[in-house]
Amino acid sequence: MAVKIKVALLSLFLIIPTLLFSQQEANAGLFEREIKNKSAVYIGEANFHKAQSFFLEKQWDSTLVYSMKQLDSSIKDEELTNYCHFFRGYSFNQKKLFRETEKEFANISKGFEFYFNARMILGEIALEHQEYKKAIQYFQEIEPLDASKLLGIKKSNIDHNLGLCHLHLEAFDKAEAYLTKSVKLQEQQKDTLEMIGSYGDIANLYYVQYKDALAIPYFKKAYQLSKKTKNYSAKKNAAFNMAIVEENRKDFALSLTYRKEYEKWKDSINDQNKVWQLAEFEKQFAVGQKQKEVSLLQAENKIKIAERNGLFYSAIVLLILLGTGIYFYREKVKTNKIIVGQKENLDELNATKDKLFSIVSHDLRSSVNALKTSNAKLSENLESKNLEKLDTLLNNNSAIVNGAYNLLDNLLHWALLQTKQSYFEIASMRLFFIVEQVVYNYKPLMLDKKIHFENTVQKNDIVYADQESLKIILRNLLDNAIKFSNEKGTIKIHTRNTNENYCELVIEDSGLGMNEITRLKLLEDTMLLSKKENENIIGTGLGLQLCKSMIKKNNGRFSIESELGKGTKMIVYLSKTLPNG
Repeated sequence: MAVKIKVALLSLFLIIPTLLFSQQEANAGLFEREIKNKSAVYIGEANFHKAQSFFLEKQWDSTLVYSMKQLDSSIKDEELTNYCHFFRGYSFNQKKLFRETEKEFANISKGFEFYFNARMILGEIALEHQEYKKAIQYFQEIEPLDASKLLGIKKSNIDHNLGLCHLHLEAFDKAEAYLTKSVKLQEQQKDTLEMIGSYGDIANLYYVQYKDALAIPYFKKAYQLSKKTKNYSAKKNAAFNMAIVEENRKDFALSLTYRKEYEKWKDSINDQNKVWQLAEFEKQFAVGQKQKEVSLLQAENKIKIAERNGLFYSAIVLLILLGTGIYFYREKVKTNKIIVGQKENLDELNATKDKLFSIVSHDLRSSVNALKTSNAKLSENLESKNLEKLDTLLNNNSAIVNGAYNLLDNLLHWALLQTKQSYFEIASMRLFFIVEQVVYNYKPLMLDKKIHFENTVQKNDIVYADQESLKIILRNLLDNAIKFSNEKGTIKIHTRNTNENYCELVIEDSGLGMNEITRLKLLEDTMLLSKKENENIIGTGLGLQLCKSMIKKNNGRFSIESELGKGTKMIVYLSKTLPNG
């Protein structure tokens, strides 16, 4: 019976993320409408207006930038400050940076319109981190409110989350009361997705108390209801729960049937992600091909027009044959120059295409093959229930997928840069906030390797660059610093102002370092890819080439200072003034 409890609790944790997602998305329209209406009084503030617009468009990084600019401004209004902290806390939550979320929400005053929305989010964070008593305090603060103050929060979700907390604390009577109340509200609202999760949670409530006769009908209701939804995660979780139930009932044949269905829905989720990534890549490639066709057609049309005009004027103007001949000779020379130039461009584009296919065929094939091999081992260890090996394999899978994703992201930006499709807007910006914004996404990786990080960039350092390409440069250089750093190493980002024209941004790590031959080779522009000396580090070198191209596009310079075994300094020289300014 101990095995049954352990497996049933596992299925419970599978249901929680679906429910939290449903709670955040179900009343999104009402919540966004309330945000837009109630914050309209401050639209006159330019930075706040941009922050609000980016918030409604779900562009969380830009929301963080402009809300911070508003907080740094001389305008000090309590309600306006509340909105900025709420936008920042909400954005950090979407980016899974929960400590920053709690810090921002702590600055919101209790009289703020969306104070209770913030409390609801804090309760969900506490629930997700298994701090159940803390979560109960947040949810009970919201529970007695009437509908006019909820502003997009569902009563059923409050009751449901309270039920989950009490269930985890094994306060089964309270859990049953809250979960039953929640599911009745959901049945009235006919919210299929939430009902699936609630039925599963009620089933788990009875199951962990060995009340199988009460639990199994709810598992079946959740399973039957999941057939009416298109949500693969709900189908997957419901099938998994039924497989566990039948396995504990010793009906292994039926359990295997449910297991196969679970695997089918899990594969469908993976296939959806793969199809989306492939479609994006094919879309970019198709756009490039279409542009080539348009250029060729335009060239052909120019040639045809020139030839038609030549024949027409030759027939009519016989007396000025010499002048006409000279005219057409010049036109032909001009046309030939166009054709030669277009041929050179086509050759360059074909070379670019060949390099892209070479990278895709080699590196993506390697990543997919590694993932395939790892998944085979994962299946073997799943049967033997080797949890320690499973954890290692899952972490390995995550590293492979992240590497492939970074490769595709760099490929996309590199292709856009090579085909001159990228959009650049040079503008002034404070370097400190751009660095802080990029670093947030890498904090989990640095924590995982126990790397000590320091950002000592001065807040008054202003540079002129394109913001998006600067983020790409920082991401790649920071990713390299983390990748080549030893565990418990150090990464520092700081500036040096030894040049009146350039601000020197230094990304310094205490990692592997490199010899002089490798350092000089990495600074060359002749090769697309660079071979790394440490073959255990996964990478193609495309990211560094992309950085050098974008730094050059930003009117900057790039250099490397490094010694083998003593770490590396990647230095980006960014202009302090506008070009030609």
